[in-house]
Amino acid sequence: MSIRHGLLALLEHGPRYGSQLRTEFESRTGATWPLNVGQVYTTLNRMERDGMVAQSGEDDAGHALYVITEAGHAELKSWFATPVDRSSPPRDELAIKLAMAVGAPGVDIRTVIQSQRHHTVKAMQDYTRLKAQALAAIENGGSQERDDVAWLLVLEQLIFQTEAEARWLDHCEVRLIRLSATAGRGAEHPTAASLISPPAQPASAARPASSAQGRPAPPT
Repeated sequence: MSIRHGLLALLEHGPRYGSQLRTEFESRTGATWPLNVGQVYTTLNRMERDGMVAQSGEDDAGHALYVITEAGHAELKSWFATPVDRSSPPRDELAIKLAMAVGAPGVDIRTVIQSQRHHTVKAMQDYTRLKAQALAAIENGGSQERDDVAWLLVLEQLIFQTEAEARWLDHCEVRLIRLSATAGRGAEHPTAASLISPPAQPASAARPASSAQGRPAPPT
């Protein structure tokens, strides 16, 4: 997530100081990605070094105010106009967990999937409830309507994300069942059953590395 660009977008509305930017950032995103003041000021210092923001005096309470510069406007305009890069997707802990659970001794991957599905569905229900609250706030109007709309968009992204995750977990479970059934028939993937529910073996019974078979190609 680009904290830098988020702060630049807020500074387009006028001079702000660090803790004010943090409060407005969290209000706009519903505190989904909380910031600390130190993180905000570190980012402001880097942007000031790069010429994207500049200090512009202090407010009545003595807070140092920051303003966006022409270079900052250009950077923000470029950010809004450029699609988010997906060529290097961020690491996903759940995908890594399931990948490591395949063939892990003593791990029932289907139990892992079921546990995660329960958590994912609960999260989806929580997001849906918050969405209803955000919609009600928007319908009632008020000075915070812009933040409510922004929070609504974030919530809907989280809902779509958890829905996709739940469908993917269902797919993983079906895939494992099919591979297990195929292995049980002694068909194309003879090692699938051991990858799903690996037998426990003492160290002395482990097969020498020289005789190990290559793992099957991942299903498509």
